[in-house]
Amino acid sequence: MTDIFIEGGRALIGAELVETSLAVSGPDIARIDAPRGRAQLAIDARNLLVLPGIVDLHGDAFERQMMPRAGVDFPIDVALADTDRQVIGNGITTVFHATTWSWEPGLRSGDNARRLLEAIERQRPQFCADTRFHLRHETYNLDAEAEIGEWLAEGRVDLFAFNDHMDGTVADTAKPRKRNRMVERTGLSAEDFDAVVAHVVSRAAEVPASINRLAAAARAAGVRMLSHDDATPAMRREFRDLGVTIAEFPINEETAREAAHHGDAIVYGAPNVVRGGSHTGWTRASDMIAKGLCSVLASDYYYPAPLLAAFRLAADGVLPLADAWRLVSAAPAQATGLSDRGILAAGRRADILLVDGSVPLRPRLVAVIAAGRLVHVCDATRLHGAATTPREAVGAA
Repeated sequence: MTDIFIEGGRALIGAELVETSLAVSGPDIARIDAPRGRAQLAIDARNLLVLPGIVDLHGDAFERQMMPRAGVDFPIDVALADTDRQVIGNGITTVFHATTWSWEPGLRSGDNARRLLEAIERQRPQFCADTRFHLRHETYNLDAEAEIGEWLAEGRVDLFAFNDHMDGTVADTAKPRKRNRMVERTGLSAEDFDAVVAHVVSRAAEVPASINRLAAAARAAGVRMLSHDDATPAMRREFRDLGVTIAEFPINEETAREAAHHGDAIVYGAPNVVRGGSHTGWTRASDMIAKGLCSVLASDYYYPAPLLAAFRLAADGVLPLADAWRLVSAAPAQATGLSDRGILAAGRRADILLVDGSVPLRPRLVAVIAAGRLVHVCDATRLHGAATTPREAVGAA
């Protein structure tokens, strides 16, 4: 592996942006404020920001590579390879693919979840981003419990989320446009879809006990858990009592305050920040951040969003950039138990971004280093080999 010297950027060290140089050796950061030494490759980072790589604990935009149009499928290996290029190209060096296993057939079926897990495990050595499996379990999917328990025990699941979209599904069956979209996604006829929904709803009384058993399995396996769309403080307390310490998209301020009071990680979508509000009309993420009620931003359905969101928060005066960046790097790393990344420090994993932040709201990613490897670069004039000194070879950008 090539040692890398990053010269002269404004690096996020602790809570400050500091003019310094970094040395990377193997997969780790060897030293901050380092001399060039024997590094085979130098990167001129003058006039750039040097930031820790983004940790994305919930992203499901890969579904669009798998099914770009309803009923149009592409091979999972092709979709995941394309997704890897997308996440790296947006500064995401650790990605949790949020895979929904629902009672539905089609895109979110058990067969698809199995194929995705197997493909991620098979292709993981080829990916540039550290690619992990976030299983989103629809709690009414009772028939999946035994197999999910096996996956947890075998260490195949990196994050485990409890989702319950049943009320929304039932409500949407009365809305023709939403109903048609759900039916298309499953590949069923309208009549068969109705029959499946009715059968699933009829087993509602079995759901709480299943949640308890799966939470116990995840605790035993040491897998971090999330609850999705918590609607009330009582719901958040119930999940916390089961060891679920990450509140994902709480739908109102009261529930977010309950989570914050007990030190739970609170996740909102970075697209919400970029767009100025939720596409569902629910909680505005920027308001929650300003009130200290959001600790993590995730890409959700749009991979460019975390990078853009951090710079928007800074431009709008919601947070200084250093604090905004914590929401997409250090905090999600901490929430997911990845203590080796999320900050720039000696001995930490060398996931490093070089960013041109000169245009407000439009940060430009110049280079990405993932686990000590240069995996993305869009300005080759900043690269220099062992025989060249960057400050002599390249003028200020």
